[in-house]
Amino acid sequence: MTTATVVGGGPNGLAAAVALARAGVRVTVLEADSEIGGGTRTVEAIVPGLLHDQCAAVHPMAVGSPFLAELGLEQYGLSWRTTEIDCVHPLPDGRAGVLYRSVERTAAGMGRDGRRWKQLFDRPSERYDALAEDIMQPLLRVPRHPLTLARFGAPTPLPASVLARAFRTEEARALFGGVAAHAFRPLHLPMTSAIGMGILTAGHRHGWPVAAGGSQSIARALAALLADLGGKIETGVRIDTAAQLPPSDLTMFDLTPESVADILGDRLPPRIADAYRNFRRGPGAFKVDFAVADGVPWTNADARRAGTVHLGGTYREIAAAERDIHAGRMPERPFVLVGQQYLADPQRSAGDIHPIWAYAHVPHGYTGDATEAIITRIEQFAPGFRDRIVGRTTRSTTEMAAHNPNFIGGDIMTGSKDIRQLVFGPRITLSPYTIGVPGMYLCSAATPPGPGAHGMCGANAAGVALARLATGARPE
Repeated sequence: MTTATVVGGGPNGLAAAVALARAGVRVTVLEADSEIGGGTRTVEAIVPGLLHDQCAAVHPMAVGSPFLAELGLEQYGLSWRTTEIDCVHPLPDGRAGVLYRSVERTAAGMGRDGRRWKQLFDRPSERYDALAEDIMQPLLRVPRHPLTLARFGAPTPLPASVLARAFRTEEARALFGGVAAHAFRPLHLPMTSAIGMGILTAGHRHGWPVAAGGSQSIARALAALLADLGGKIETGVRIDTAAQLPPSDLTMFDLTPESVADILGDRLPPRIADAYRNFRRGPGAFKVDFAVADGVPWTNADARRAGTVHLGGTYREIAAAERDIHAGRMPERPFVLVGQQYLADPQRSAGDIHPIWAYAHVPHGYTGDATEAIITRIEQFAPGFRDRIVGRTTRSTTEMAAHNPNFIGGDIMTGSKDIRQLVFGPRITLSPYTIGVPGMYLCSAATPPGPGAHGMCGANAAGVALARLATGARPE
């Protein structure tokens, strides 16, 4: 029987393991931590019974993942929960951009920008399931749905700053800019529209759901399916050198390119080793989890019903903050994301004490404490928030990397999503999952389609591994 070792038990490692096991491969997952999940772990923190997602929390790309959708994970306890409003971007004057799953309803609240919003998202969101078959793969390949991809893809190479000019109202500009800022890139750079367009289109098709019981439910469901398929998971097993790898026909790395270079050493071809060691990192995230009595007292009523609230102020403020962090400067008013997952999934709360998930965009490796900046930013739009805080925990950029070694310097995107790395991954190649060593593959979020709990990096890498195993193809 063909055997495989998967190093790393995050969502992509688990997805790769499941894809291989479904093909009849005997799979063992080795996870360095005491529990699986990577960026999808959930813990009980601050107050007994209060559930906090440790990183990934809201999943517009995962709920529509072509791979996850075919697995029947509801049989293993995974279910999705949504709020009435997906996202609100409040403005300093009390107005807000309000994002619903419905394109029509979102556009109706945008006044004179409603028509433009519909032009951008109506047709692509209707065709998203077909579109996902292309955008959740490496970009440089023959598309399955060329016309759908072309219609969606036409604006994506643009800087977000250019596309934002298509909107006349500050509500629409700020809402779009806040979603585009998920790229952790200055918004005047090319391709910064791509991630925002992808998230918005996916959300208009499937919403911005959370996993019932916390994001850990995604990892647990994959692990349960893997067990039914005969796969094994071993936790507390750290791989630091190639000598520690068990003999296997296939080895999949749900790790950073830098880590793979360190483990394999001179087994990697020099050009690939150089590319991996020079992998470019993006800015960081500084995370604070709050226990809050009676929730956040948002001034804007829609924000009280939204699963996600973006605190970036006007589009101009968002753009300035993203320029600062890219240049290594901590903004006075950083872009802050606030998650209110308990509104969709009340079991995460403890009575009238609710878990509030928040993080700020900060420079890579930022060594300061952004806690007060985050609280101040929330207070700007929710006066009295500070008085409702029952407790809090923080995770700096350094602590982020200690918790998850893939998040070096707090880089939760697993690498800068500049044009080269967004298109190719960690090296310029048409085969981003191969690493130049027979039988070994990279399957982390450093590869296309990038970060998220969708599992597509792992599934794509496993598909390549199985195809090359069947044909006996040599590595690139």
